[in-house]
Amino acid sequence: MNSSLLLHLMMMLVQLWPCSPSIQNSSAQNSAQSFTPVRRVKRSWLWEPLFATEEQISPDPVYIGQLKSDLDKQDGNLKYILTGEGAGSFFVIDEYNGKIYVTKKLDREKKPFYTLRAQAINRSTQLPVEPESEFIIKVRDVNDNEPQFLDGPYVATVPEMSPEGTSVTQVTATDADDPSYGNSARLLYSLVEGQPYFSVEPKTGVIRMASQMDRETKDQYLVIIQAKDMVGQPGAFSATATVTINLSDINDNPPEFQHRLYYMSVSEEAPVGTTVGKVSAEDRDIGDNAAMDYFIEDDSSDVFNIITNNETQEGIILLKKRVDYESKRRYSIQIKAVNRYIDERFLKEGPFEDTTIVKINVEDADEPPVFTLENYVMEIVEGAMRGALVGVVTARDPDDEESPVRYSIVHSTHLKRLFSINEHNGAIITTEPLDREIASWHNITVTATETRNPEKISEANVYVQVLDVNDNLPEFPKNYETFVCENAVSGQLIQSISAVDQDDSAEGHHFYFSLAQEDTNSSHFTVKDN
Repeated sequence: MNSSLLLHLMMMLVQLWPCSPSIQNSSAQNSAQSFTPVRRVKRSWLWEPLFATEEQISPDPVYIGQLKSDLDKQDGNLKYILTGEGAGSFFVIDEYNGKIYVTKKLDREKKPFYTLRAQAINRSTQLPVEPESEFIIKVRDVNDNEPQFLDGPYVATVPEMSPEGTSVTQVTATDADDPSYGNSARLLYSLVEGQPYFSVEPKTGVIRMASQMDRETKDQYLVIIQAKDMVGQPGAFSATATVTINLSDINDNPPEFQHRLYYMSVSEEAPVGTTVGKVSAEDRDIGDNAAMDYFIEDDSSDVFNIITNNETQEGIILLKKRVDYESKRRYSIQIKAVNRYIDERFLKEGPFEDTTIVKINVEDADEPPVFTLENYVMEIVEGAMRGALVGVVTARDPDDEESPVRYSIVHSTHLKRLFSINEHNGAIITTEPLDREIASWHNITVTATETRNPEKISEANVYVQVLDVNDNLPEFPKNYETFVCENAVSGQLIQSISAVDQDDSAEGHHFYFSLAQEDTNSSHFTVKDN
């Protein structure tokens, strides 16, 4: 090949002509200008790719652009060749004029662009008039995909009474269309269902409180959010998501008694610790926010007590001290229920407590007789004759009927010999003389029985002290045997003697010692009384 032909071939310009009218006009204007070096042309086509719109269905190939050389004299001597991704299947080129067509439907979401190579060769010599030039055909997006909520359905929880504007949760939809081209993937969120309680930010999908809501009125809301592409313009696709919003409880309600007055009763026979009754205050809150404690506010707390059943939230009234129908027949107590945990944010809504009145009637019971004393102490001198009065015990029926009382002694064999009691008046007498030196105290158990109900019996203790009289002679505690030496001098002490007396003396015993009358004159001994 001569040098002039080579120079001419090097000056050949290869151009890609996109289907855009503006690009075609620009190319026509530039045809009169001086030729551009090949490398600059090749480099410029890398920045200006061709476009083919996706989802186009046509029975005929659709023109998208043109590969053109200024050496093409329209005589058919140049042949245009297309290779690379999709060449021959999705894209074809008219080898005579370089026009490129798309022959099949494209899907941008599967393949967003194709990289191809274009070449122009001389038909006669089959030699390239230009090295292969690489270019890109981008698939232009159309709105052919619906938005999708991939994480739905949604469940969220927000405290009740939260202020307006409180963020509840965020929902997010995706769109497979091209976010960088047009509005196909630009989404707007709106509220389909949930007004006027909630709102949604159009661009972010953040759901917020639109008003304060009370869980005790309604604790769950169903919100439907719509995501719409094309910025909501006509022809846009949309999708919806369901959001279940639960209101969590806060302590914004006080306890309330259902009755302002309760009536209860308790028998006077009931032991300490007996359950008198129960009261219950209701709290519309739940869990710890509904926990409460009960208190008795007046002086009746010394007779009654109240405890809280933490499982049922009831106040249980207990008998703290036994009651007596004859002494007091009814009580009126004031009971207060107070929330155990107070939310400081709602203190101004307080007080978080309530009070009620409980009237308790004491029921009469058939009680046994009551002695005037629990223990009696009596005295009688020893040796008193049979039938001597020791003392009197007294018992009465505390009930209104005042049943007559019959007295008796719980006898042992020993006491049965010594005492008896008048069953009508409670007088205790001796049945034989008492000897203090045998027993100085006697313990007697006396019973009082209702004559109309013999099952009602009570007891009292009677302690009888036998008083001493001087009815015993002094006695020597032992027999004395005394020895004396023959040379003992007059006045010498040879023996000390003592005496005892079984009688009792508050001041102690005083004895007088002397020789027996028959030994007074003839004895060589004397006794000195100390």
